[in-house]
Amino acid sequence: MPKKEKKEKKFAKKLLHKYRLVILNEDTFEERFAIKLTRLNVFVLTSLSAIFLVFFTILLIAFTPLREYIPGYSSAKLKKEASMLNYKTDSLVQELELNKRYYASIRKVLTGDVTTVEFNRDSIIEAAKNDLDIIQVSTNKEDSLLREKVEKEDKYNLFEESSNQVNFVLFPPVNGTISEGYNIEEKHFAVDVVVATETPVKATADGTVIFAEWTVETGYVVIIEHNQELISVYKHNSAITKTQGDLVKAGEVIAMSGSTGELSTGPHLHFELWSKGYPVNPTNFIDFQ
Repeated sequence: MPKKEKKEKKFAKKLLHKYRLVILNEDTFEERFAIKLTRLNVFVLTSLSAIFLVFFTILLIAFTPLREYIPGYSSAKLKKEASMLNYKTDSLVQELELNKRYYASIRKVLTGDVTTVEFNRDSIIEAAKNDLDIIQVSTNKEDSLLREKVEKEDKYNLFEESSNQVNFVLFPPVNGTISEGYNIEEKHFAVDVVVATETPVKATADGTVIFAEWTVETGYVVIIEHNQELISVYKHNSAITKTQGDLVKAGEVIAMSGSTGELSTGPHLHFELWSKGYPVNPTNFIDFQ
């Protein structure tokens, strides 16, 4: 018999050689458990146990929260949170860019690019009061007061002779009785028109909405920028139908009248006109009756 075959038979014999595993009682040497084993059986059982252990570990990691504790393994929850944070960051960047344009537009309209005015987004009208000192006049000399009033109204006349302004007509935002008129001395740079609640408030001319939000003192406020460096302001509304950046036409509904804000004393529209950074009397150009 060849030598190689003898070795193979000897190896097979070793694998299939039977052994007896016995468990005895140490005190009485009574046999408690016994099992017959071969080297092949032990190898097969060990291999199957290892395969089962690896398979069970993979299932445990793949389908239970334990996988989150493995370094380098990202969970679906973390990915979702990262995506949401990235989306919010992008939205904040866009909002900051819109705010920059908003501030630039307000400064250009209210100041005429002469001085810089800082605006509080929660109360734009309050912040604009810092720029109104330039129109203060002496109350001791009636002659000086009249002269400066006439000078400013002539200087910032909406209908100065110009080919671009001949067809520039203002549309009445509402029709009603004026309860409080335009008064420079009391710094009331507007007219208050009494109207019923929920009366449609209309744009006085074509333009772009540069502010449409809630303020504590004046409620819902809409500000529109028009041609010829003119802006119109509508305060104390119960609701607004436009948002910042919307383009509007003359006579288009932009809000519903009301009595919102701490400074309101009843249902009315507080309407202002500003030309090149200065307030003008709306009744000089609009008939509210």
